[in-house]
Order: sequence, then structure tokens, then C-alpha cells
Amino acid sequence: MKNKGLLTTIGFFSFVIGFLSLILSMIGLKLSYLTWIDGAGDLIGLIVRLVMIFGGIVLVVLARTDFRGENEYIN
Repeated sequence: MKNKGLLTTIGFFSFVIGFLSLILSMIGLKLSYLTWIDGAGDLIGLIVRLVMIFGGIVLVVLARTDFRGENEYIN
């Protein structure tokens, strides 16, 4: 995979921004560039934040996994 660093960076920032946004929303604050998330409702905003967090984790894990070494154990 050629873009390991880019996918890791995107996943990390997605996780951090989603987690920070979730924590701040619990105390009544919002990041100014993410105010559109709560436009559809608080539940949708929570779901979008959780998707950002778990999506970031999945991106980092998939970017850092070496799939070429997996075939050695199948035979």
C-alpha cells in the first residue's frame, strides 16, 4: 500500500477530532467547524461523532496491517 502514511494521518486526525468533539459536546461546547453535525439533531450528531472515532481507528489499523504476511499461515 503506497499511502500508509496518509491514511494513518487521516485516521488519527479523524479519531482525535471526533473524540474531542464528543467530549466537548458533553460539557456544552462545540468546535466551530463541526456545528453542522448537530443540525439534524443531537442523536445524529452523536452517531456522526462515534463514526468519526471508530472510522479513524479502523483507518489506522488497516493502514498499518501487513496483508502480505497473512498468506504464510494459510497453507
